[in-house]
Amino acid sequence: MIRLLSPVLVIVLLALGAAAAGQPATPENGDGRFTFHRADDGYLRLDGKTGQVSLCNRRPSGWQCQVIPDERNALEAEIARLQADNAALKKELLSRNLPLPSGIHPDPPASGPAQVSETRNEARLRRVMHEINKVWRRLVEMIASVQRDIMNRT
Repeated sequence: MIRLLSPVLVIVLLALGAAAAGQPATPENGDGRFTFHRADDGYLRLDGKTGQVSLCNRRPSGWQCQVIPDERNALEAEIARLQADNAALKKELLSRNLPLPSGIHPDPPASGPAQVSETRNEARLRRVMHEINKVWRRLVEMIASVQRDIMNRT
């Protein structure tokens, strides 16, 4: 029984060690808020608290990090702006006792900011789930690889 458990234990320990080795190291201060990944032009800095990504480059004046624009936030901001414009136009038409174009209905009571933050939360959740899925798949692949290596040795 112990002889059978030891290969399984070795596999699990190797997989956990490999998974830990693949993760970026935590800074010496233990904060862990920022993680850095090598990129062609410098380093990508991921803010673990806000999810913001920046590209950091060495400049004559020192290291500088520029925030990489998040397309989703830009799209959500534009959608919110257009919705506000649309609501203002509808309000203006109704205030002048003019009918709305066919198929257009007056807006329900405002709930805009809650919807935008809900969408951002959903996007963050999707990103986190995607990363967890990638880590899980890598772990399963590593375990399968270790199992194949053990089978080939016997």
